Amino acid sequence: MTGAVVTNAGPLMVFSKLNLLHLLKALYDRVYFSDSVYHETVTAGIRRGFPDARTLRLFLKQNKWIPKAVGDLPPDLVALHLDRGEKESIFLALKENALLLMDEEKGRKEARERNLRVKGSLGILIEAYREGLIDADQIRFYFGQIAERPDIWISPGLCTRLLDEIF
Repeated sequence: MTGAVVTNAGPLMVFSKLNLLHLLKALYDRVYFSDSVYHETVTAGIRRGFPDARTLRLFLKQNKWIPKAVGDLPPDLVALHLDRGEKESIFLALKENALLLMDEEKGRKEARERNLRVKGSLGILIEAYREGLIDADQIRFYFGQIAERPDIWISPGLCTRLLDEIF
C-alpha cells in the first residue's frame, strides 16, 4: 500500500464504471476526495441516471470514505480555468502532501507546476498490475474497455502506447 492519495472525479468514475473500485482500496492506505468531487460523481451522477454513480455511492458508504470539506481556496487556485473539483483536488493534495489521482490533462499540468505527483486511471491500473493485483490478461482487457467505451474519455492511442511500453 502507498500512503494517502487525493482523487479527482475522473479516476472514481473510471474505476466505478469498470467495477474496479476495490483496487483503490488495495493500493492506497487513505483515499481523500472533496465535496465537489462527491457531488460531481455521486449526487449529479445519480440525478442523471448513471448506474456507476450508485455503485460508487455504495462503495464509498461501505468503506466509510467520506468527502472532505475544503473551504475557501487560495486565490492562485481560484484563478485557474479548471472546474471546482479539480481545484479542490489540487488543494487537498497539496494540504495532505499526497499523490493526486487525476485524468484531466489541464488539471494534471497545473498540479505538476505545484510540484505534486500525479497519476491517472491508466497509471493506477499499471500500478495494480505491477503489485500483482491484476494479471497481464486483465490489464489488457481493462485498457481495451477504456479504449472502447464512449463514457470513458481516455485516448485509445494512449491506452495502446502504454500497453506497448508494459509488454
